[in-house]
Amino acid sequence: MSNPTVYTTQQGTRYLKEPSVILYIKPNVDQEALIPFLEDFGFEDYVNDPVELPDGTQSCKTLGQLCYFSFGKKRTWNKDADKYFDNIREQSHGSITEHANYTFLLYGISRSLTHELVRHRMFSYSQASQRYISGKMLRFVERPEYQCDEVFHRRFEERIDQTVLCYNTVAHFLIEKQVSGSKILSAEHKTDLRKKVNQEARSVLTNETDAPIGVTGNIRAWRHFIEMRASEHAEVEIRRLAVEVFFKLRKAEPILFSDYDLKTLGDGTQVVSTKYRKV
Repeated sequence: MSNPTVYTTQQGTRYLKEPSVILYIKPNVDQEALIPFLEDFGFEDYVNDPVELPDGTQSCKTLGQLCYFSFGKKRTWNKDADKYFDNIREQSHGSITEHANYTFLLYGISRSLTHELVRHRMFSYSQASQRYISGKMLRFVERPEYQCDEVFHRRFEERIDQTVLCYNTVAHFLIEKQVSGSKILSAEHKTDLRKKVNQEARSVLTNETDAPIGVTGNIRAWRHFIEMRASEHAEVEIRRLAVEVFFKLRKAEPILFSDYDLKTLGDGTQVVSTKYRKV
């Protein structure tokens, strides 16, 4: 993946225009580890399937077959995994897709987007803290609507310049108060001193601030997210993110996302849908 373009205003304020999606962690299956369990039932040949599947698909298929001890010669072999998962979706047995977890690092997304994202309670989150991070790390995100309009774009750049100026002014004032002995800003350690300045100065930051976040969820959770947020009814910024997540997951696990259709709307944005919703 190429590095995203970081834009700057004439005042040097940095901002991004597109969400960036890094697939950071994915499953790592050890089929050989199953042999001690399988050989007692005469199924040790199960691990010698000649067709290799992506690890997430393999883990879901193997643990799904465990439910029926379907490890013998009449089992569904990996070459027919697509048919296996079509049947799983037809039967709404989506629980087996909870075994494969994927972690993404997401950035180039606004604070307003992440406020929507964290409403999906089936994920685990770790987000950059404005309380601990220096104002030197500030970046912003330009909404797609602003990018298409010269007046909106100019006002966006003016606004984020003003936000940075306001943040720095407040931080400088707080540091002066701290040095002068303000009790409310005092602390025993340098980290706490800096945190007290950041936690107050952050109050002037807008929802346009870039808000990097790590998100971990299983295939079932990510499918639900895509169905909800890559929909034409979803807000456009989070829709763009959901479509990018879909592209990454479909590349990593094509069989598990083979039932999705991609469509381009009249405004040029894309949406994703499936007939197997909420499986």
